[in-house]
Amino acid sequence: MSKYLITSALPYANGPIHFGHIAGAYLPADIYSRFLRQNGEEVLYVCGTDEYGVAITINAEKAGIPYQQYVDKYHLVIKEFFDKLNIRFDHFSRTTIDAHKPIAQEFFLTLHKKGFIKAAVEPQFYCTSCNRFLADRYVSGSCPKCGADNVRGDECTKCGEWLEPSKVVNPTCKVCGKKPEVRETTQYFMDLKAFAPQLKTWLEAKTDWKPNVKNKALSLIEEGLVQRSITRDISWGVPVPLDEAKGKVLYVWFEAPIGYISATMDWAQKQGKPEAWKDWWFDKETKLVHFIGKDNIIFHTIIWPAMLMGQDKPYILPDNVPGNEFYNLQGRQFSKSDGWYIDTEDFFTKYGVDALRYAIASNSPETSDSQFTWEDFQARNNELADTLGNLVNRCFSFMKKNFDGKIPTAGELKAEDKALLDSFAPVFGEVGKSYSSYRVRQALTQTMALAITANKYVNDTAPWALRKTDLARCGTVLNVASRAIINCAILLYPVIPNTALKILDKAGVHTGGKAPAYKPYEGSLDNMELGSDTTLLFAKILPEQVAAEVEKLKALHETGAK
Repeated sequence: MSKYLITSALPYANGPIHFGHIAGAYLPADIYSRFLRQNGEEVLYVCGTDEYGVAITINAEKAGIPYQQYVDKYHLVIKEFFDKLNIRFDHFSRTTIDAHKPIAQEFFLTLHKKGFIKAAVEPQFYCTSCNRFLADRYVSGSCPKCGADNVRGDECTKCGEWLEPSKVVNPTCKVCGKKPEVRETTQYFMDLKAFAPQLKTWLEAKTDWKPNVKNKALSLIEEGLVQRSITRDISWGVPVPLDEAKGKVLYVWFEAPIGYISATMDWAQKQGKPEAWKDWWFDKETKLVHFIGKDNIIFHTIIWPAMLMGQDKPYILPDNVPGNEFYNLQGRQFSKSDGWYIDTEDFFTKYGVDALRYAIASNSPETSDSQFTWEDFQARNNELADTLGNLVNRCFSFMKKNFDGKIPTAGELKAEDKALLDSFAPVFGEVGKSYSSYRVRQALTQTMALAITANKYVNDTAPWALRKTDLARCGTVLNVASRAIINCAILLYPVIPNTALKILDKAGVHTGGKAPAYKPYEGSLDNMELGSDTTLLFAKILPEQVAAEVEKLKALHETGAK
């Protein structure tokens, strides 16, 4: 048994999150952790809201709400959204907890003591209208690399370039809209170049990483790592622990990844074992896996590992960083301000959570950008209804009616029976390899292929006809089909857990709500009593529903764009 410490990128507590976020960092991590638990691995999945930084101060000030009250609100909003999507963390924390500040300051002080962090004067935008230095996200302008407009001062969301605010073209203050002037201020810089050789050696040894992640990280090293400012002139954040740095806080992208550690400390404290976090972060056998979007690659493959390498304590380094590309909506990025988003409250009153999880997972942005479209969601939902739901319904309904609600005894097996039964072990092997290597799309294709094969088996053997001519043979076919259904449910559990457990309960395999073991079902099905639930698993989505949703999205956009 292995130990896995799994994290998802900490979402900013500055507003609701959307399906695009879910596709990149949260659903893939939830699927992976569920799969590992099915295999009996020891797993700790932690996350939490990132509650400091400029993005939060800007929106809180616009709303006229104190910073802490603002993040309190969105911590709950975000956690409730995760709960609706059945994203199950072992602990969901936040960076404003008491444990976070001292560990973040310890990281800074250790690096500073070793000479990896030094003070330097830099030019920075200053807004004379607002009377303050403009930290990265207070600056808006054009990207100096790709020319995209309305980018924020720390990163271009179009090309992914990590920006210095002073390099932004045609800058404006995001609060008042005025053009800022350049003034000098002292900040503290981390010398990433000093870690370049160690980072390169570490990265080159990662033969199982996604090419988009590994190649991006190595290319950044090849281009030449430079010193990066890790402090900001704002009031909301972790204070820089130096007497001469009054009024400065740690840059959110320096202290936020430390939130993975403080979240684990918070979890340990709540377990009544305050030192238990060290059993994960100091254990060289622990596999640390960070699930992120592609805009976070530099932070998780360069800055964060360098921060860990520079500590005196034996912190483990990431074992893998499965970064995913962007997930868009109907051809463009999700945007609440532009009215290009899905009203999640409305969505969940009409459509199932597992249908959404399946739709996102089967079209996830694993190697390139992908998107949610209402047409694709309809197709994925109806695929589940036709391929899986229909198989379950017709077999179990038939047994309810003709075999007293029990799975009949299997008799002599024919070649077609053995062929289906013999396929289970290889499918579990193939699907397991796909889940293990973060290829969920492939895992679902392989699993649904088994469901299609099982449907064909039922069609070809025609148990409804056998009931009249050969009842024993009819029973054998239904027994074999039931085993195929149960195995499909086990394979699909990481992606559609509620539906998988519902199928198992329908089949009479009661797990008490726990994850089924990841292996072909071995128990006898002879005369097993089926569950009492006879409801359909998935309702079909009709073309007129899709048309209405598309029109609603267009109307939202027209309103938001005004």
